[in-house]
Amino acid sequence: MNYLDELIKTIAILRSPEGCEWDRQQTHQSIRQNMLEEAYEAAEAIDEGNIEHLKEELGDVLLQVVLQSQIAKDNNEFDIQDVAKMLNDKLIHRHPHVFGELKTNDTEIILQNWEKLKLEEKKDRKRTLDGIPNLPALLKAMKISKKAVRAGFEWQNYQQLLDCFYSEIKEFQEAQAQEDKEDEFGDILFALVNIARWNKIDPEVALSKANAKFTKRFNKLEELCSKPLNELTFEEYDELWRKAKKLTNK
Repeated sequence: MNYLDELIKTIAILRSPEGCEWDRQQTHQSIRQNMLEEAYEAAEAIDEGNIEHLKEELGDVLLQVVLQSQIAKDNNEFDIQDVAKMLNDKLIHRHPHVFGELKTNDTEIILQNWEKLKLEEKKDRKRTLDGIPNLPALLKAMKISKKAVRAGFEWQNYQQLLDCFYSEIKEFQEAQAQEDKEDEFGDILFALVNIARWNKIDPEVALSKANAKFTKRFNKLEELCSKPLNELTFEEYDELWRKAKKLTNK
């Protein structure tokens, strides 16, 4: 059985007059947030390394794709076949080293060529940084940094990048007005993103791990505490944190 075809038929039925009232009422905009949430949940399943959870969450992402496509079909805009054809054509066009005459296994050349072909396709995008979506700030910073580097905008060496980072910290320390502090703090974060890129670290993944680590340790601290947290002195907090850190590092 072709379950993908069955899924497409099911969504079409749900959107039909004999289907579900909620599904019929949805628009591209009304379920926009669903697409974001499902993508994040799929990413969380990847971080967990839970294959069954990933399979389920990828299904939820696929639901959003099929449902958006069905809404478009109902509006005489496009359908799922148009989506698949556009994607297939794009993949073939952007992989000339596989489907064309370009012969290379150098991933850097492949990525540079990808960006070049992408710019040719998006004729309305005249500048390197045009077309970057409205991603969460950390992800967008990484995207901006990578695109700028592929265009040749890069530090000559790692020390230059570190010097830039330390200079941003100095400017933050010297800032007086709140707005200036905010601007300089943003520059620190952007410099950190570049440090992550230089070291082949995904800053989103790194921060997610740090969040999980802190949450685990703080939960353990709370378990160890015999009184309300807001009654702790700094010294008591510090002692409990050290114990929690030791216990959660096992």
